[in-house]
Amino acid sequence: MKIIRSEVLGFCMGVRRAVELTVSEADRHAADVYTLGPLIHNPVVLADLESRGVRILDELPGSVKGSVIIRAHGISPEAEEKLRGTGCRVVDATCPRVKAGQLKAEELAFAGYCLFFAGTPEHAEIEGIVGYSGSAPFYAVVSGALDAEREAAKLYRKNNNAKTALLGQTTISEDEYFKIGEAIKIFFPNLEIVNTICPATTERRQALRELLNIVDAVIIAGGKQSANTRRLFTIAEESGKPCALVENAGEIPPSFFSFETVGLCAGASSPDSVIDEIEKALLKPLGK
Repeated sequence: MKIIRSEVLGFCMGVRRAVELTVSEADRHAADVYTLGPLIHNPVVLADLESRGVRILDELPGSVKGSVIIRAHGISPEAEEKLRGTGCRVVDATCPRVKAGQLKAEELAFAGYCLFFAGTPEHAEIEGIVGYSGSAPFYAVVSGALDAEREAAKLYRKNNNAKTALLGQTTISEDEYFKIGEAIKIFFPNLEIVNTICPATTERRQALRELLNIVDAVIIAGGKQSANTRRLFTIAEESGKPCALVENAGEIPPSFFSFETVGLCAGASSPDSVIDEIEKALLKPLGK
């Protein structure tokens, strides 16, 4: 069997920074280190952090001793204010690209723009950026072109001269973002589209498409709760090639050991150790 790795895979800049900040904090303060929600959507990484004494806060209690990490997805200003009011040491691991989008949303809201956010409503990143739009006269989270057209029509009936802008989840696909923008432009042709998509996301998907052209099957390594990993899996499925999304080597489907060439791709929250483990497991039947 031949394994071909995607040219872009593994931790993105924002995830690597968040993990390094958390590990560093745990090394300095052996006890009482928490993350506000799961740091990233990868069970292997979360298990490693737990072994270092890092615990997850599902919600904020009235007071917290120790350190609390703001995860890569970021949080709303209201949540951050509440967090800082607990008396803990706050370590902000928000991805710099996510933070840039948050601040742009805040700027546009203060300027009187009506805002559209492209993404999954319940995703932590969207929840965070929406919190920065508090002063906007109108905002809507849209998950696709139909949503966008419907919400734009609602706004048009209220104010057909509204200044509008579109911001998106950093992991949304360029094609999806373009379609959402075009749907809003039906009613607001002067829509300002802010490029909030992470370049690494686009590069990772393009690298997967190129990989799919030269392999018999492909494995996507990553957490099943990870939005960017699931999007990679969707691209693989749409190609028609056999594909599987696995969190560890133990989840590799038996059929994959019979292919001559297997591609290996990974989500932005997949550590190198897991990618290496999967490749080693695939080659094991050949005695390598």
